[in-house]
Amino acid sequence: MGRLECQRGGVCGRSGRGRESPLSHTAFAGVGGAAQGPLGIDAIQGLLWRRGSLGCLAGGGDFGGPAPGAGPGSMQPARIALWLRLALALGLSLVGPLAVGGTSVRVPIYVSSWAVRVPQGAREAERLARKLGFVNLGQVFPDGQYFHLRHRGVVQQSLNPHWGTRLRLKKDPKVSWFQQQTLQRRVKRSLVIPNDPWFPKQWYMNNDVEPDLNILQVWSQGLSGRGVVVSVLDDGIEKDHPDLWANYDALASYDFNDYDPDPQPRYTPSDENRHGTRCAGEVAAVANNMFCGAGVAYNARIGGVRMLDGTITDVIEAQSLSLQPQHIHIYSASWGPEDDGRTVDGPGILTREAFRRGVTKGRGGLGTLFVWASGNGGLHYDNCNCDGYTNSIHTLSVGSTTRQGHVPWYSEACASTLTTTYSSGVVADPQIVTADLHHGCTDRHTGTSASAPLAAGMIALALEANPFLTWRDMQHLVVRASRPAQLQAEDWRTNGVGRRVSHHYGYGLLDAGRLVDLARAWGPTLPQQKCIVRVLHSPTPMEPQMQVSKNVSACAGGPNAIRSLEHVQVRLSLAHTRRGDLEIALLSPMGTRSTLVAIRPFDVSTQGYNGWVFMSTHFWDEDPRGVWTLGLENKGFYFNTGTLFRYTLLLYGTAEDMTARAPGPKVTGGCAQRDPRGLCQECRGPAFALGRLCLAYCPPRYFGRRRPAVSPTTSRASVSALRECASCHRTCYACRGRSALNCTACPPPATLDTRRGSCRLPATPRPRRGNPPTTASNSHSPRAAPLLGLLGLGLGHLPAPGSL
Repeated sequence: MGRLECQRGGVCGRSGRGRESPLSHTAFAGVGGAAQGPLGIDAIQGLLWRRGSLGCLAGGGDFGGPAPGAGPGSMQPARIALWLRLALALGLSLVGPLAVGGTSVRVPIYVSSWAVRVPQGAREAERLARKLGFVNLGQVFPDGQYFHLRHRGVVQQSLNPHWGTRLRLKKDPKVSWFQQQTLQRRVKRSLVIPNDPWFPKQWYMNNDVEPDLNILQVWSQGLSGRGVVVSVLDDGIEKDHPDLWANYDALASYDFNDYDPDPQPRYTPSDENRHGTRCAGEVAAVANNMFCGAGVAYNARIGGVRMLDGTITDVIEAQSLSLQPQHIHIYSASWGPEDDGRTVDGPGILTREAFRRGVTKGRGGLGTLFVWASGNGGLHYDNCNCDGYTNSIHTLSVGSTTRQGHVPWYSEACASTLTTTYSSGVVADPQIVTADLHHGCTDRHTGTSASAPLAAGMIALALEANPFLTWRDMQHLVVRASRPAQLQAEDWRTNGVGRRVSHHYGYGLLDAGRLVDLARAWGPTLPQQKCIVRVLHSPTPMEPQMQVSKNVSACAGGPNAIRSLEHVQVRLSLAHTRRGDLEIALLSPMGTRSTLVAIRPFDVSTQGYNGWVFMSTHFWDEDPRGVWTLGLENKGFYFNTGTLFRYTLLLYGTAEDMTARAPGPKVTGGCAQRDPRGLCQECRGPAFALGRLCLAYCPPRYFGRRRPAVSPTTSRASVSALRECASCHRTCYACRGRSALNCTACPPPATLDTRRGSCRLPATPRPRRGNPPTTASNSHSPRAAPLLGLLGLGLGHLPAPGSL
């Protein structure tokens, strides 16, 4: 939401997203929430007049308008508020992006809902709502401090913030923070292509293309997403669709546009709200029901959140991303700010907090998985690093490629994209098969909107194979399971640890079979470390080509020391006469060059970047110690000028040398003997039997042991012993025996007691004086319960712990 700040002379503007400050005039919201410069009340009136919003009122009348023939300059400031409200009532849709000095400026539309923080909880919030004339619409987050309130007496949409309500909230001592909500412009990342009305058409899954996504290999292992819950955040889901109803999960669904539990889409003649149903069908369309096609994870539970078909605010986005975080494993989103090549925008305060809470508290502390479409702004030379959703370290950004391995015309290139799945290119190309509105089916789904749900389905398969994976584990696995394959681009480079990476494709085409194999063998990653390096904090004039270098220790010797990188962020504050002409790149100590933002011809903003955070995944697993070089180059008019105010380098990673990790257990020689169920009883060579497989060594949650071989003729134990993988105790992640005291590693957030060899969950905090006592048992603590529930997830075709 826009932080409103007063300039000298009483003129107010917007700079970023943050807490509101006192104002006396209307504020303007600019591209990306950056400060767009002051606009007086005459400018507002003139802009609306030129667009026709006030032209219909030029005749004056009872409203006290200007005399016939008078221009906008003749209006009195005292009447402006009435004129603007009436213009809104006649046609708010006319208030769109306004061209002011070559820069796109958007007027903020204030709505009648507020986000309010009341630390005392729900009872006090309800009292406050009744006292001030609000309707309490409930909590934003489950902890009960942030509440969504709607005012009965405030106009539904207005160009002016409601200062009376603001003053009353400010005076109430029980309110620690509040924010009037504004409309957010969010667009669905789908391409409008005429749809037409199953598995043979699903070329990206059925081996019709080489390579495909390798999903059949995973299905052949008995994995289909069972036990995993995915929620699609979009414009709703047709929950009674023949291909979705059997997998529909009401607990993973909600309608935040109308605030009711039914996410059914709103039907229109143009079927504009088909997007969410289509994305849901890609993930979890039912298989073998003689209808349409099959979802990637066809036994996963699927839910839908209706949040794009109406008013979109920071509160609604945060609530959608926080829905049932202990029940939903994966949130799939194929939307974001406008992909017009000139917008710089991202999540607001509450939405950023929702991401943070999701990865730290979701799934019992393992972290919610947010899968995001990278964007469809390729036609406008947009860059997804100017989208604060796809370039967040908490989201897993997915790009697209065509069946032929070409970059689609709509695809955006940026350094934050991690992986790629299939979609389509030109209209004649084969597209994605999925469910459609009115209980139908389509083979015309495309765009990066189609790519992200495919990745979400593959991630669901990996979670079924290993439900203990953290959100960072999954990103490590996706990096390793993505292959350059036949993907064609001119910018493929080899980074400092030998991986091929591209701004168009990330690390390449995601391979579901490889992802699942790695998931089974993956041990937990050490905790995330964050090292902040403040490189420059004084104004420096920018040259046409400029480099800023810094020798970095990566916090060596301290508690935040990093040995292997994951995400790298660059926070910049700079001014430039034409933002789109500026190319920014980062060079790592190991020689990897990553373009943080390329030129954007349609971005004519003069505002530069105000504390904007760029992110790159291209340095994954590199050693961050050494000289980092930031390069800024003006690739437009020679007369462009700029000033670099602040530059901060943020390094995220782990203290472990990830390049030294041993590869996962590989399937070795065939099985020598199977039982009637097809499970392997004896392997050829020095391999361990596990389920139907023979492995070089046992994966996490299992340990290798020998058991006597029984002769089929004498029924007596022979001298030789058979190797097999036996299950650890359910509290262990890795072990040397079946007892709870044989643990050698623990699933987070549990920690290993090395003396006893057991896993201990975090202790429940002692109750404060005056609070009701809570149980002292870890296994019944609020944090332990979701984790123990996760321990019961299905393990695919592998024997369940305790069954061997």
